[in-house]
This record gives sequence, structure tokens and C-alpha cells, in this order.
Amino acid sequence: MKLIHDSIPCLLHLLLLAELFVRSSSRPAHSPPPCGMFKSMLLQVESLKNLSTKLHDLTDDQLINFEDVENRLDGLPHIKHTAAHISSLKMNESLSQLFVYTQSFRLHVDWLKTAKLNVSLSSQSAEGASSHLLKLSNLVNTSLHQISEEVPTSSSLSLPVVSTAFDVLKFSVEISQQLQVFCNWSKRVLGHLQRSHCRKG
Repeated sequence: MKLIHDSIPCLLHLLLLAELFVRSSSRPAHSPPPCGMFKSMLLQVESLKNLSTKLHDLTDDQLINFEDVENRLDGLPHIKHTAAHISSLKMNESLSQLFVYTQSFRLHVDWLKTAKLNVSLSSQSAEGASSHLLKLSNLVNTSLHQISEEVPTSSSLSLPVVSTAFDVLKFSVEISQQLQVFCNWSKRVLGHLQRSHCRKG
């Protein structure tokens, strides 16, 4: 009886150790924020913003003629960019949303590039924007993997058939304006993530 009594504290100690091991091993490993990626993303966004105004290559006076043109690309993202909304976004939500938006603009810009070629308009600006969107998409994809977040799947889009250079210009203006909104939103979101999750220096 004394042997059993003496072994009870030892058994309790072993049970506590076993429970501690199970609890610690069942928890997912904490993934660090992809701070090293944010600067590269911001560089791509800045390049995109500079290119966005060149998608239509119109002067300010010429743009006036397109002020009342109805937006026809329903697949373009409708971006919420209030300060309250941005500050409420979590890391995984922000990067997932950034990936979805980037993919959508990639599809639209690639479509615009083809439409420009079909009506003999220069597609150089669209090619440049497509390249930066691809690089941004790859950076966000890598960041999502880094924080163990599932990468969102891209939905297919139904884009209109374009037959005239004037139509291409109208769509160029629409994509250009929405791309500028996207770039401003992206800069604010990435800046917020840097301030919230990354140490300076």
C-alpha cells in the first residue's frame, strides 16, 4: 500500500506533463506577419498608380468628354476605402481582399490590352500595368502562404466585346479611374498593416 501511495504524486506529475504536451502540440504555430513583403508590394502599387493615368492617354480637356459616360464594367471591384473600414481589417482579411482585387484588375487590364490591339491602339501602358499587377499578385500570394492563409480562388468574368476605338477609350477611362481608387486603397491598407504588425528599423 505504501508503494502505491508513494507513486501517486509521480503519476499525477506525469499526467500533468502529458496534458501540457498535448495542449502545446495541438496549437497551430504562430506565423509571423510578412513584413518584408509590404515594401515590395507598395513599390508595385506606386508603379501601378503612375501607369493608371496612361491607360487612356487622354489630356484633361479630352477627359471632360467622358465625364458622363456610364460605367459598364460590372466586374470591377467596388472598393470600400473609409478610414474606419481599413483600420478594422485583420491581416488575413486585408491580404485576401488585396489578392481578389488584384486578380480582378489583372483580368480587366489583360482584356483591355487585347481590345486595344484589336482596334490598333497602343497597348504599352496596359502591358506595363498587367506586369505590375502580376508581380503584386505573386507577392500577395506568397504572403498568404506565409501566414498559413488559404489563397482565394478567382471567379470568371464576362467582359463585353469591343469593336470601335471610341469604346476602347471609354473602357480605358473606366479602368483607369477604378485602378487609381484601388491603388489608393492598397497604399492605405498596406501602410496600416506595416504600422500595426511590423517594427520600425
